[in-house]
Formats: sequence, C-alpha cells, structure tokens
Amino acid sequence: MRKFGLIGKKLGHSFSKKYFTEKFEREGITDAAYELYELPRAEELTTLLQQEPELVGLNVTVPYKEQVIPLLDELDEAAATIGAVNTIKISNGRTKGYNTDYVGFKSSLEEFYPEPARKQALVLGTGGAAKAVWAALDALNVPYLRVSRKEGEGQLSYTQLTSEVLSDYNLIINTTPLGMYPQVEEAPELPYDNITDQHFIYDLVYNPNQTKLMQKCAAKGAKVMNGLLMLHRQADAAWNIWNIEY
Repeated sequence: MRKFGLIGKKLGHSFSKKYFTEKFEREGITDAAYELYELPRAEELTTLLQQEPELVGLNVTVPYKEQVIPLLDELDEAAATIGAVNTIKISNGRTKGYNTDYVGFKSSLEEFYPEPARKQALVLGTGGAAKAVWAALDALNVPYLRVSRKEGEGQLSYTQLTSEVLSDYNLIINTTPLGMYPQVEEAPELPYDNITDQHFIYDLVYNPNQTKLMQKCAAKGAKVMNGLLMLHRQADAAWNIWNIEY
C-alpha cells in the first residue's frame, strides 16, 4: 500500500484527504491511501518518515512550506527559485521538494482574471503561498505589491491601502489564512468602501466556500473566487510528480 498525506500544523480546514480519497475511488486506485499528519513543528517530518516507511508523497501546508526546505535532500529547480515547497516526493529513502501551488494558482488566475482587465495586483501576506503567487504574477507580467503588517521595499502596510491605491490595483489576492475555518468571521483589514465592480478578489482560502473577504467584496460588486480550483489543480500536479518514475 502506497501512502500519501498532508503535513501542517492544524489541518481541520483541509479538503485534501477528501479530494484524494474520492479520486482513488473514482479511478479504481486500490493500492493508495491519503492521510492527514498534524505536526507541532516542521522538524517532526524526519520522525514521520521514519515511522511511516510506506510514505511516497506528501503535500505541505501552512506554516511549513518554507520551513521544510532545509529538511529535504533535494529541491526541484522551480521550487528553489520560488523559495517554498508544497509537495514532497519520497523515493529510495530520499526526499525532493516541489512547488505545485504555482501551477494551480497560475492556471486558475488566467481563467479568472482575463487579459483585457489586467492592471496591477495587491498580494496580501508574505508566506510560502505568497511566494508561489509572486512567481505566477511575474510569469503573467502582472505588476504587484506585497501587503503585510509592516511596510518595506516593494511592500505596503494595510494602513497604506488608500482609495487611490485600490483604484490602481484591481486584483487583490489573499494568501493569508484569515477567514479560514473555524475563524470564519475574520477578514483582512481593507478599505472595503473603496472596492468596486472593477475589482477581482482571489482568496486562496477555500473553507468556507465564501469567506468573509469574498462576501464583503461581492457586496460591492467585485468578482470573487476562492482557492478550491487551485487546490484541485495543485493536487493533480502533485499526483503526477509522485507517479513519475525516474
């Protein structure tokens, strides 16, 4: 039995096990199982691999997408460039890190944010998921600014998001866990009165289906999307990586 799974600190929000279990049933895959592994620290990955020798593939979620990198034997070139890992392939006792968040986000954004509407983006958050988003925006030639609690070079603080800024940046991408189940009433501190029907809001959170951020922006006429399509596409890309023999 080949084992796959997801590692993270808290996984109560995750749909990954459901997605892969249904995939295995739908496609008649009988030699595979997918489990959730909550780890108190990223370093517990080493212990997990010792305890579960049948593991051949892992997904990685917050807050470990950057922290697992020094624990791996090898990095895929794209993951090294991005600086974050969300997929690990385990083969012959060696681990190699990949980033399929980039694949899932880029393809879904292209469908959601049509080329004629493209201007500039604000990316909320600066963690591992944000790094994949930055790389995808670079590939699509969409200029962006990072938004965090503190300002910096190429980075605004939330208090600097004025009406003028929002009029110039019509794509807002939330890469933070704000609003994720079970804290569903949370939302990023944005000047929601300045959101218009010209804005596109992409929230990487997918549980709940419509986050508080999405609700508040949709009420202003903005186009909104959650991260479920990204989840499915990055999962399919991970499955392909795990099943490549080399």
